[in-house]
Amino acid sequence: MRDVQLPEMVNEIREPKLAGYDFYHRVLGSPRYVVAPMVDQSELAWRMLCRRYGAQLCYSPMYHANLFATDLKYRKDALQTCPEDRPLIIQFCGNDPQQILEAALAAQDHCDAVDINLGCPQAIAKRGHYGSFLQDEWELLTDIVRTLHEKLSVPVTCKIRRFEDREKTIQYAKMLEAAGCQLLTIHGRTREQKGPLTGIADWSYIKDVREHIKIPMFANGNILGLDDVHRCLDETGVDGVMSAEGNLHNPAIFQGIAPPVWQMAKEYLEFVDQYPCPTSYIRGHLFKLFHHIMNIRSNSQLREQLATGNQLTQFHAVVAKVQEKYEPYHTGMAKYEPEEMELNMSAGGIEELPMLQPWLCQPYIRASPESHRQKIAEKQREAVDPNRIKRQYFDNAGNEISRKRMKKLRRRQRRPIKTDAQCQLRHERHLEYCEQCANPLGSKCEFRLCRICCRDKCYADDCDCPGHGILIKSRRAKAKQFEAHCKQENNNDSVSIVSATSPTTMESDDPPLADSVS
Repeated sequence: MRDVQLPEMVNEIREPKLAGYDFYHRVLGSPRYVVAPMVDQSELAWRMLCRRYGAQLCYSPMYHANLFATDLKYRKDALQTCPEDRPLIIQFCGNDPQQILEAALAAQDHCDAVDINLGCPQAIAKRGHYGSFLQDEWELLTDIVRTLHEKLSVPVTCKIRRFEDREKTIQYAKMLEAAGCQLLTIHGRTREQKGPLTGIADWSYIKDVREHIKIPMFANGNILGLDDVHRCLDETGVDGVMSAEGNLHNPAIFQGIAPPVWQMAKEYLEFVDQYPCPTSYIRGHLFKLFHHIMNIRSNSQLREQLATGNQLTQFHAVVAKVQEKYEPYHTGMAKYEPEEMELNMSAGGIEELPMLQPWLCQPYIRASPESHRQKIAEKQREAVDPNRIKRQYFDNAGNEISRKRMKKLRRRQRRPIKTDAQCQLRHERHLEYCEQCANPLGSKCEFRLCRICCRDKCYADDCDCPGHGILIKSRRAKAKQFEAHCKQENNNDSVSIVSATSPTTMESDDPPLADSVS
């Protein structure tokens, strides 16, 4: 991917750009099924997999406008796309209109629109002052949207969250529309609904906004399957539905099917071979796809292998083992008996939907906020109860140990078991050794010595070794300069004192010699 150069004239627009529904129909192709912007998750390989299974529009991951505009490496890594990756909307976060403009100008030739993230509720967005933590600064948001609308050759879109106040949510959307937003995505949750307090998105707010603005709209929230997509379209009247978490657990969500997890994983890894991405992205996607089977106690070893894997071959091996174990059950060649789940597998809310077999792609059902609050209240009551039974911890030999010691033992147990070959390879380190002793030499040492011998040489020969950070010559030179400077200062002070006490110097108040003689 070539580096993107900023245009010299930001006011120069190549051709009239389409707006509103003209843009939605003629450029985007009237999409109804939309993959949400997801940090470190909606990369090119994942987008291509989703397009294969019915996604009609994809968003890029959220990019930081400041880094995108100033860091060429960050920009090059972010702008990973291909001709088949369209229509595409690139999303930015930031709080400076000119900074976001510079980033958008660099990206506009690689996408069909630029989106402003006004919906991120995470703590990092609060620290960085972007996302949903800008939703009360309407003058700033008007400036940002209007600047991009007037200067870009592609439309500007926005993704927001609702307020608790229904009328304020409507006025918020109308303000963005008036500033130049050409497509609006509304998440049916508030800024405070996140983590264990996520709860249910309220589509009625989205419906009310739909009735008051004229630009195309997407809805987001509560999308666990294709039935939810169609229900949301009917109840809200929006033009399209965006899926994030539901899509991560089942990239075929828009086709209404639940394929085996190994099928989706293998196809995703094939796209990764074609469009490489960081290992952390791959691991994150596989954990989402394998969420239900990785919570089975007998699969703890597979979970460790996936957690510690850092090469494609290792990820392929995990997928192959999953397929080897569960494919006979899927094809009916063996009868599946429910397996024991891990204790941390939350059961809250799972009864609301029929559970599929664990090897099939399916949504993750969060526990309700009420059950989370109940658990917190119970823990608080237990903490102040003087009659509570204190938990005891024991090691494998039956000896009572502290909670801290037990946590340490559990961490050790979770570590992958190394094979004899891995242990042997660890001890057979291929190192070069110091020319004067048996210690390994410093890899950046100019004298090919270990640190101790290098230090002795620098002291004896008055030289420097930047590789070891031993700067004897430089420090001695600085010391000499400082000593000479101090001597010069002392000499100057002596001269000034002698001049001040010289008999040829008279006070201005003393009478002239001639006057005293007279």
